[in-house]
Amino acid sequence: MSRESATTRGDRSVSRWSTALTRAGVSDQGMRRDYGVQRKLVRRYRREEYLAARLLLPAELRPYVLAAVAFMHETDRRIDLGDVSARHEALRLWNGEVRAVLGGAKTGRDTLRALDDTVRRHPQMAGRVSDFLDGAPVEAGWRGFESEAELQTYVDCYSMPALMLTACLIGPLPGTEAYGAFERGCRQLIEAMQRTDFLADLPEDLQQGHIGIPRDELLRHGLDVEDLRERPEACLPAVERVVNAQAALADHVFWQARELPALVEAQYRPFLRALMAVQGLRLQAVKAAGGSVLESGARPAGSTTVKILWQEYRAFGKRQR
Repeated sequence: MSRESATTRGDRSVSRWSTALTRAGVSDQGMRRDYGVQRKLVRRYRREEYLAARLLLPAELRPYVLAAVAFMHETDRRIDLGDVSARHEALRLWNGEVRAVLGGAKTGRDTLRALDDTVRRHPQMAGRVSDFLDGAPVEAGWRGFESEAELQTYVDCYSMPALMLTACLIGPLPGTEAYGAFERGCRQLIEAMQRTDFLADLPEDLQQGHIGIPRDELLRHGLDVEDLRERPEACLPAVERVVNAQAALADHVFWQARELPALVEAQYRPFLRALMAVQGLRLQAVKAAGGSVLESGARPAGSTTVKILWQEYRAFGKRQR
């Protein structure tokens, strides 16, 4: 049977948060407060994700998606501070705490209470949380890549499990006919997204002494990380070639993921189409910037992103009338 509720099928109204919680079956007042905290956190730190969920996901799924995004954000925050040993220790403590709560332990953390409730209601997410935590040491210890193979390992171990925390809530369930194709499409999409992020975030990553372009690729163009930091203007022609080559790789895997929205139920397609359209915009911004990403990064205009979300929202509403 479809996971889509007969009473809410086709509903894309921007309903009140309290209505979304009620439709999701969250009746306990304490748990409603916990989910509300996650909503505020995502709205503050992951505004695009929040707006996409608000406009394009069925009301009954929004609390669970926002709880997953909030958990991901909290994990990233904990392993993104201090030296490598401090990051690994923070992850060790967090890992133990998360697994204890999912195993039935009580917690004072609203993020973990909401996560636990989400996992209980969507059991397919349990394995995804475990995969994400298992791969998190790769992120905690990240200091750049020596080779393309290391980048691929990073995507497999950390980026993909992070995406699947939310994708498992809208995609086909394991064992169904479309599941394998959906998972492959997600892997292609997240590689494109991660490659684009590494290019768009080049200036800030460089300030921290490590970037997401493999060192052997830099060397192939006569560059190294110190060159980029100490003599950026002299590096621009070579950086232009590197960025073009890396963007072309991102473009290739992004194109391979183009059929992904067709693999989910109709009610989730606007959300996934919008996600991919925004990714396409971000990749276009990187291509347009070329070597100048070294100085200023690359971001599409925020108004353009909002326009895409609103167009998908309106288009879905028209198809339902």
